[in-house]
Amino acid sequence: MGLFDRVSRVVRSNLNAAVSGAEDPEKILDQAIIDMQEDLVQMRQAVAKAIASQKRVQQQYERAQSEANTWHQRAQLALQKGDENLAREALTRKKTQSETANTLKTQLDGQATQVEQLKKNLIGLESKISEAKTKKDMLKARVSAAKANEQLQSTMTSMNTSSAMGAFERMEEKVLMMEAKSQAAQELAGSDLESQFAALEAGGDVDDELAAMKAQLSGSAPDHNQLPAADEPVAAPKDAAVDAELEELKTQLDNL
Repeated sequence: MGLFDRVSRVVRSNLNAAVSGAEDPEKILDQAIIDMQEDLVQMRQAVAKAIASQKRVQQQYERAQSEANTWHQRAQLALQKGDENLAREALTRKKTQSETANTLKTQLDGQATQVEQLKKNLIGLESKISEAKTKKDMLKARVSAAKANEQLQSTMTSMNTSSAMGAFERMEEKVLMMEAKSQAAQELAGSDLESQFAALEAGGDVDDELAAMKAQLSGSAPDHNQLPAADEPVAAPKDAAVDAELEELKTQLDNL
């Protein structure tokens, strides 16, 4: 491989890379539609010219045919008048016009075929442009979505995610610890309150029991200073709450 070929390939590869990098899909799509629209305008102009040329040849053909018929009638008139030379001249003119008409007919047939083909090509181009416009909108939407996704990924990559997540987890742990401390304080406050009420209730029971014992002793003994004998059983002090609970238990046993 020669040096020139190698240099040429390097230059072309660099140019292709530069062009590919500079291409914006949305702009290229818009430009492609503009180019196709321009081609469509040129195609329509070509079809219009071909149709105009076809009509002009059609007019020439009809005129030549009319002239040939006219000279044929004149030849007949000359023969009727006995002028054979004039009739021959008229037939010569008729022949010329007939040949011209035949040539124009051949050209006209070719133009008709060409015009029909141009019309088909025009319809095909219009259909392709319509399809290209639809695809252009779809492709531009996909390009926009791809750009948005690329921007999102770039943003996520540039973010210090690990640091942010670490801070988030620390704050979550701190909130949990604060909630635990608050719950523990609440439980401690409730426990202290319960203990205070338990002490009050316990003290009341003792006082009630002591009063009941004093009343029993004072009511059963003739002498307030006399203590019961050692072998006599001491009646247990009565408690209305205990008696009521005892009666409730008996009732439940009877219902079983």
